[in-house]
Amino acid sequence: MAESTTAVNPCGGSAPSTGGGAGAEGGAAQQGGLMGMLFPLAIFVLIFYFFIIRPQKKRDKQQKNMIDSIARGDQIITIGGFYGTVREVRDDSFQIEIAEGVRVTILKSAVQGKRSTATAKTEASAS
Repeated sequence: MAESTTAVNPCGGSAPSTGGGAGAEGGAAQQGGLMGMLFPLAIFVLIFYFFIIRPQKKRDKQQKNMIDSIARGDQIITIGGFYGTVREVRDDSFQIEIAEGVRVTILKSAVQGKRSTATAKTEASAS
């Protein structure tokens, strides 16, 4: 005795049911669609990492190493554009001399770069 079931179509009429085989195919199609959406997203994340995050971390590491290497007597350039000679190194700041007898204290994060000694000597001899 084989029982036959029929599904009711909302538009009217009836369609014979095959026993659930169509549901498994629909699930596979949904999974393929999900993977199709995640793949471009993963590619976007990788591009974002290699072109934005990784270079920024590299620049931050170089800046930290440069600030850690500054010692007394080094000539530096501040973010504000002031040239100065380091007179004292503290935990989170430098005391720099920007003119003869003019000393200021700046945060280490306010240092833009270190002047090369060759540039400083050239400018000193030109004066």
